[in-house]
Amino acid sequence: MISLDLKDKRPIYEQVISKFKELMALGILPENSQLPSVRTLACELSINPNTIQRAYAELEREGYIYSVKGRGSFVTECERLRDLRIDEIKEELINIVEEACSLGISDEEIIKVVKRAIGTGDMK
Repeated sequence: MISLDLKDKRPIYEQVISKFKELMALGILPENSQLPSVRTLACELSINPNTIQRAYAELEREGYIYSVKGRGSFVTECERLRDLRIDEIKEELINIVEEACSLGISDEEIIKVVKRAIGTGDMK
């Protein structure tokens, strides 16, 4: 289900978070499906259970999963996941545009690139 990239510079818990978000976005982990237990996943990946616990805690804090005491962790509603991902993408776009502006890229050039990315502008 999840594989880790030992060459990736991100901490392992961040890789786990990223993989789960990807699986949820692709529908591989559907709404209300149960995640593997902390212990099971830690054994499967040969990592410390605290690492998985940290990833699950962050996913829950961000609203991607919810916990049921004594039963485990589950994927939250699909519509909520979509809304969360849209918010994350908007924030990433804001950060990219701010960085582009700070590097002196003009508003017109930024708009041109965005139009090219969405397929409505010229391909230059």
